[in-house]
Amino acid sequence: MKDKTIDYVLRTTWLTVQKMYNEEAAKFESTMATGFTLLSIDPEKGTPSTALGPKMGMEATSLSRILKTMEKRGLIERQPNPKDGRGVLIHLTEFGQEKRALSREKVLTFNETIRNNISEEKMDHFYEVAELIVDMVSKKKNLQ
Repeated sequence: MKDKTIDYVLRTTWLTVQKMYNEEAAKFESTMATGFTLLSIDPEKGTPSTALGPKMGMEATSLSRILKTMEKRGLIERQPNPKDGRGVLIHLTEFGQEKRALSREKVLTFNETIRNNISEEKMDHFYEVAELIVDMVSKKKNLQ
């Protein structure tokens, strides 16, 4: 893969991981996006709906669609935010907490498998390079 562009490697790696998660989620009649959303909601306090999009790096329209589907499936419920009368908190239902636990288990298993097959030194380099790329892109530093 060394002859490929960096964006190609990032994109194909993520698409492969995404496909794996979607295949796993399909076994539970779910999607990776739903699992990711479940993991992004505070299981005890709930999460303001306005904070979810930025937390997940997702556009409001896409998130709105996912939340609507999750609400129909009985995974979440919307409650008024006691600290902000205009806002809404997204809370997990009992069913949502069960599905969240499954999602968490799958993510941790994936992480453990990767860590068991790649040296700590290589993982440290992976995180270091990823952090540098995020920093450079977010600051548009030296990208010309």
